[in-house]
Amino acid sequence: MRGRLAGKTVLITGAARGIGADTARLAAAHGARLALVGLEPLLLRELAAELTGGGREAAWFEADVTDSAALAGAVAGTLERFEGIDAVVANAGVASLGTVATGDIEALARTVQVNLIGVMRTVAATTTPMIAARGHYLLVSSTAAFAALPGMAAYCAAKAGVEHFGNALRLELAHHGVTVGTAHPGWIDTDLVRDARADLPSFRAALGRMPWPVGSITSVDRCARAFVRGLERRGRRVYVPRSIAVVQALRTVINSRLGGAAVTRQSRELVPRMEAEVAELGRAFGAHSAEEVGR
Repeated sequence: MRGRLAGKTVLITGAARGIGADTARLAAAHGARLALVGLEPLLLRELAAELTGGGREAAWFEADVTDSAALAGAVAGTLERFEGIDAVVANAGVASLGTVATGDIEALARTVQVNLIGVMRTVAATTTPMIAARGHYLLVSSTAAFAALPGMAAYCAAKAGVEHFGNALRLELAHHGVTVGTAHPGWIDTDLVRDARADLPSFRAALGRMPWPVGSITSVDRCARAFVRGLERRGRRVYVPRSIAVVQALRTVINSRLGGAAVTRQSRELVPRMEAEVAELGRAFGAHSAEEVGR
């Protein structure tokens, strides 16, 4: 399966599990060398061992994307091992539970710090080697950048920020030959989505009422394939599934007063239910989130 990534070094944040791990596996199958960055050293070590051998190479680095010094160490280690960085997948992300009115403000702030500021710090830490390689960035945004949902205020804000950060970054780096893409997954069958479905009956009810294409759940494998295809083609946009492009095209209508009317009607019922469910849980992140596992 060797292709355009053969011999290229790809640095992935949030690589320990889910989309990051599966993207690493598929990129390795396409001949890439992997720098795996994340918060869960045991999982990172196991994945690096899995992706090493038979002509494949992988290294892992424990780093929080909100910590520039830790990211600098991961980048230095990558350059020492592989002598360059050809692509970066800024994938690390979290989603807090609850609304602004009743949720944990520190969890809301952490969501923005990881999902948006973490992307900025990842890019800042890698621009020098990426300019040298005329590389490609894939910044992971979301369908949430196009459509607001109650209970996801911080997540929506962060992902919308990633999209527009990517748009500006693309202009800043174009003269260096560096390209920038943004990825916009819908609901992917990750721990994040599974935890939300398990924790919150109100989320399950809301998901069941969502129209096509935002009401469906996509496999992690399909998402990883779209990401790797985006890396190989140096794509400007990656939609998972591809029908999410419709949501972007209709974003003005979706976020208009008319478009929001139906969501508002449902929110009057579902938001109080969700707030009560989160209060009963007694935690601000999903059970399998690195924010909870690391405690």
